[in-house]
Amino acid sequence: LLVRRGVDPFAGRLALPGGFVRPDEDLPGAAARELEEETGLRVLPSAAGGALGDGRGDPGTGNRDSTTGRGAVRHLEQLASYGRPDRDPRMRVVSVAHLALAPDLPEPAAGGDASAATFAPVADLLDSPDLLAFDHHRILSDGVERARAKLEYTSLATAFCPSEFTVGELRGVYEAVWGVPLDPRNFHRKVTGTEGFLRPTGTTTTRGGGRPAALFRAGPVSHLAPPLLRPTPGE
Repeated sequence: LLVRRGVDPFAGRLALPGGFVRPDEDLPGAAARELEEETGLRVLPSAAGGALGDGRGDPGTGNRDSTTGRGAVRHLEQLASYGRPDRDPRMRVVSVAHLALAPDLPEPAAGGDASAATFAPVADLLDSPDLLAFDHHRILSDGVERARAKLEYTSLATAFCPSEFTVGELRGVYEAVWGVPLDPRNFHRKVTGTEGFLRPTGTTTTRGGGRPAALFRAGPVSHLAPPLLRPTPGE
């Protein structure tokens, strides 16, 4: 999710949403406010902090709130701090980046000092370091790697899914984030065999076409044992 900067520096360039922290804000609150101001996307109160199964809402459900519709971010966590002295031509600025995840988002609506807001393919951005303003290519790269790694050992993938989902839809999350195709049978065996990862609903759906597929909800665990390891190149 990117914005087109409406002000200098880098006016007209694409950038990650962001801004300055107000005196009365904590960091997650500032990240949530800036995201909503510049893109119109709201962060659920239970998502701030990004803790999985820490008592913020229903443990292991990807911080879901079934009463909300589209446009709600369900997972927000601090990614890293970036403080290279020359990263902002205006002054010394330290940025604390956050990683936000959501299963189904509407088109963003630009606001604040953003002249536009849009979704862009991650692969295209990673292949073109000069497309983004400031050091946002590095931040994006770090965020993608964080998401890829966390899908291996946590139930975070369910934060990309609706409240009820099929194993095929969950596999689609892993394939999109990892950037590799996965064997459907092996994936089904692993995720359904990981204790506490998925919780059967007892119902089916045909929304993917073909034969009815079983629906699941996120289970109670936040960390997977054993982990689902990414395929190595050539596998």
